[in-house]
Amino acid sequence: MVGRVQPDRKQLPLVLLRLLCLLPTGLFLFWQWLQRLCNLTVRQGDTAILRCVVEDKNSKVAWLNRSGIIFAGHDKWSLDPRVELEKRHSLEYSLRIQKVDVYDEGSYTCSVQTQHEPKTSQVYLIVQVPPKISNISSDVTVNEGSNVTLVCMANGRPEPVITWRHLTPTGREFEGEEEYLEILGITREQSGKYECKAANEVSSADVKQVKVTVNYPPTITESKSNEATTGRKASLKCEASAVPAPDFEWYRDDTRINSANGLEIKSTEGQSSLTVTNVTEEHYGNYTCVAANNLGVTNASLVLFKRVSPTIPHPIQEIGTTVHFKQKGPGSVRGINGSISLAVPLWLLAASLLCLLSKC
Repeated sequence: MVGRVQPDRKQLPLVLLRLLCLLPTGLFLFWQWLQRLCNLTVRQGDTAILRCVVEDKNSKVAWLNRSGIIFAGHDKWSLDPRVELEKRHSLEYSLRIQKVDVYDEGSYTCSVQTQHEPKTSQVYLIVQVPPKISNISSDVTVNEGSNVTLVCMANGRPEPVITWRHLTPTGREFEGEEEYLEILGITREQSGKYECKAANEVSSADVKQVKVTVNYPPTITESKSNEATTGRKASLKCEASAVPAPDFEWYRDDTRINSANGLEIKSTEGQSSLTVTNVTEEHYGNYTCVAANNLGVTNASLVLFKRVSPTIPHPIQEIGTTVHFKQKGPGSVRGINGSISLAVPLWLLAASLLCLLSKC
């Protein structure tokens, strides 16, 4: 006959300990006949309550940490104004720490002297810290084709995860989680703002930006020739892309043009125009727009055409009018101006048409 297996009473305190540590409302330290160690996690700036409950009112209790005694009975030994006793009932002897900071992290011991034997219980206080970016690269200006390294460092507990993103319409997020972002052979399309984000599970992420400016030489993006009417106003326009913004100059043949003698040059960032206030014959021809910055020079040719008036055809001459010919030799009939004069009566033309129709 098989006997009933008795539960191991030595395992019972361990099971109770595990159940107590899983309580969602916190860690309650009960003094039975066990010694245990539990963790309490609190966010920086919050209030931590380290629970301790004694068996009877006659027990002598003290709170200690690595620095020494905090409370002995109801006597406060600590000079820290943030630390107080938490007593919701007569057998509770909990420790309350307000505005918890990183230096509060560590082991705390509740020591109880009962009538039978001394008992202790420990709580390890873990302080979580929201992510905070402590150092990020300043705005930087480089030439196209250079290598760029951006730095973003952050503090927090747990260690923050750092990600980089280029703030473009596509919003590309770079692979990897690195404090350093390296861009090899940067192009003008890679200029703009870069966002560094530091995140952990404690609170919302900390985000900062750095601006990258990429210098490149000018490129003519648009040049428009024009046609003009003599005596009217006309303009030639030229646009260029460059960083830094280009300076513009206008030339006629090899001579630089200035705003004078009926010519006006207006240049803004990235574009320029040459205006002729009153076009004459000498204004027609080829012009050159030059765009330059400290990285290069480029140009484009434009033409100011003369507008040709459309040819108006002569109206068809009516039947019976006089047509003039040049006639050589004798027997010609000449008009007043010496040319041949031929009158075509309406009845003769009608007779000829009728004859043709009747195949006469």
